[in-house]
Amino acid sequence: MDMSIELGLKSDPIEYRYSFEWLFGLMSRSGITRLQLGSFFELYHLDDQYFRELRKTAADHGIRISSVFTAHRELGGFFTGNEWMEKAARRNYERLIEVAALVGADYVGSNPGALYRDRMESKAEGLRRYIRHMKELARKAGDLGLCALTIEPMSCLAEPPTTPDEIAALMKELGEFHAVHPGDTVPVYLCSDISHGYADSGGRLVYSNEELFVAGIPWTCEFHIKNTDALFSSTFGFTEADRARGIVDARRLFSLVRERESEWPVRNLVGYLEIGGPKLGRDYSDSHLETQLVESLAWLRRQMDLPASP
Repeated sequence: MDMSIELGLKSDPIEYRYSFEWLFGLMSRSGITRLQLGSFFELYHLDDQYFRELRKTAADHGIRISSVFTAHRELGGFFTGNEWMEKAARRNYERLIEVAALVGADYVGSNPGALYRDRMESKAEGLRRYIRHMKELARKAGDLGLCALTIEPMSCLAEPPTTPDEIAALMKELGEFHAVHPGDTVPVYLCSDISHGYADSGGRLVYSNEELFVAGIPWTCEFHIKNTDALFSSTFGFTEADRARGIVDARRLFSLVRERESEWPVRNLVGYLEIGGPKLGRDYSDSHLETQLVESLAWLRRQMDLPASP
């Protein structure tokens, strides 16, 4: 098969809990070599040398930081209608791109942003602002040697794109722009999430997580893997207890990836386990993160039919 699928890990759950050295050691022991660096509050202000050293430390453990992605919805200023929030979002997105280049990542991205729920009528205007900025940011990413910017479809209408139509319209416009400017921009792809579906304000299922995942395949270059409940109200991993309450069928997910091999825009896919871990900052909970990650990664590897880690 021409397509390769690799299992990776997003770094979110160690934030203010464990060091990157601890995480890289756990990944090495679990046979995981791809990291998606999740954003943290200091990231936008740290000196370049911090990221050069982080890249080296990862490499020393056999880990490649292949992607960078936000963790806190912190680039949502494009949708607020406030010029100062918009400027801050733009400045921080540019820095995120710079960080991605420093750590040697292929992709960098975020969810587009969130509308204020009391200003839903501003959605079209917010999308126009976001698209304008993404076209300009695609040039910066190209200048710094990245492969693509990424967008994550979300689970509510205030955080577009959500529906298959919204996904297609946004990606087609950004794709047409790159087609006209292939030499000085990077494409914009999706970082999809198998736990994201859409349930309306009455709790009625409109699109399942699988339906939205499949709808995004023609533009997806990487994806998040996590478990969720029937209404997408909480997310968690793949421990035995998590699997008992979750709806995500990991084996079905990897089968879908292979069955639709010809539809993906890239030939090398990484799915990153993205979970928050146990309650942060408690002596009775922090120590359980290792078990959650190791058990979830081992389960996912088995569903992918990958060999067990050494």
